[in-house]
Amino acid sequence: MFWRKIHVKLREWADKADRKPLVIRGARQVGKTTVINDFGKKFDQYIYLNLELDADKQPFLQFRDIEILVQALFFVKNKTYSPGKTTLLCIDEIQEVPEALNVLRYFYEEAKHIHVIAAGSLLETIFDQKINFPVGRVEFLVLRPASFDEFLDAVKENSALKQLQTVPLPDFAIDKLFQQFHIYALIGGMPEIVAHYANHKDLTALAPIYESLIASYLDDVEKYASGHTFVQVMRHVIRAVFVEAGNRIKFEGFGKSNYRSREIGEALRTLEKALIAQLIYPHTGYSLPIIPDFRKSPRLQVLDTGMLNYFLGVQRQMLGSSDLTQVYQGKLVEHLVGQELLAGQFNALSALHFWVREKNTSMAEVDYIYNYKGKLVPIEVKSGAVGKLKSLHLYMEGANHNMAVRFYAGNISIDRVSTPAGKAFYLLNLPYFLTSQIEPYLSWMEQQISKH
Repeated sequence: MFWRKIHVKLREWADKADRKPLVIRGARQVGKTTVINDFGKKFDQYIYLNLELDADKQPFLQFRDIEILVQALFFVKNKTYSPGKTTLLCIDEIQEVPEALNVLRYFYEEAKHIHVIAAGSLLETIFDQKINFPVGRVEFLVLRPASFDEFLDAVKENSALKQLQTVPLPDFAIDKLFQQFHIYALIGGMPEIVAHYANHKDLTALAPIYESLIASYLDDVEKYASGHTFVQVMRHVIRAVFVEAGNRIKFEGFGKSNYRSREIGEALRTLEKALIAQLIYPHTGYSLPIIPDFRKSPRLQVLDTGMLNYFLGVQRQMLGSSDLTQVYQGKLVEHLVGQELLAGQFNALSALHFWVREKNTSMAEVDYIYNYKGKLVPIEVKSGAVGKLKSLHLYMEGANHNMAVRFYAGNISIDRVSTPAGKAFYLLNLPYFLTSQIEPYLSWMEQQISKH
């Protein structure tokens, strides 16, 4: 088990006076059960229930009274409940027993002294069954694949992790962090992959794990797809998203298929619910609120870049590279920057955003826009001369602030730049391994600008 940032959120939740039962969402295999079991060690009494098991299901199916239910759950696990001790109940795979979700309201209303965490990977399938979800009586966190700083902890690079979190980063740490980030970029953040690499340092042994991960997603299809045809569409789309990710896509014929737009759209939205993929629709303005334009083609993001690399077959190409913006047209590191921007977000509504201007005379696209103190800061993931960032220059001409960011395979610097129309702005150049630290670096950038 390695450190996960969500542990901080779990501690904050547990210490709240008016605590609600917590529902942890996340795709299969992102480490939900491991995180909760590790957190359970901090309690006097911990009960883990897996509702895929008949014995663990029964008390919920026979629910009448919350105190009797608690005693029954302890009885099933051959334990005795002691009311005066700190207690955590984990209800895993809660989507298997929709009635168990309704029981969460009674924990909130009648048994607040008991900490309750529910987890599931296919919770939205419950919403389709019109189950009475206890809105307002539960809270949510989302767990995603491991981030770069979590990877550094897993591989015991403690000094590198400490320097990663130092703003500004000292020059002596840059080469080591590039070296480690390139390994992370290659294998991705799926916890089983990270743990296996941390223990064995053998990249060649990871292929069976990637295959088992995709197999687990394919095995789930019957759980959220009804009808033979839609099952076939889902199976095609699951494989295709791990090849098409990073691209702007059309639904019609997606993944070199003959499937219609409506079928592909339904399948992709199902994968969004399962947190396996995200459709990122572009923003066309320069300020809040961010309003996605659903008339334009979305860009496809999948939950893990390591899986994308594996199914694209580009891992060997990445191994020899010192600049990931030069691999696969830079799409892989651009995708990974998106993954890192999301990794520190535990809100179910957190999403990525990018900007486009599509006119007959000119096309412009900025990789990401990031909401910093109400400013929509543009982010490009590109190496090369500052003057080549044409889309970023176009965006800054319409922006109501003077801050922009470029992630690349270089050192930290701030450039004062002018657009072709003469508007001055500041460009923060950061090594792409610092994506997770964007918030403190934007604050540091503001301080540097104010000094000049």
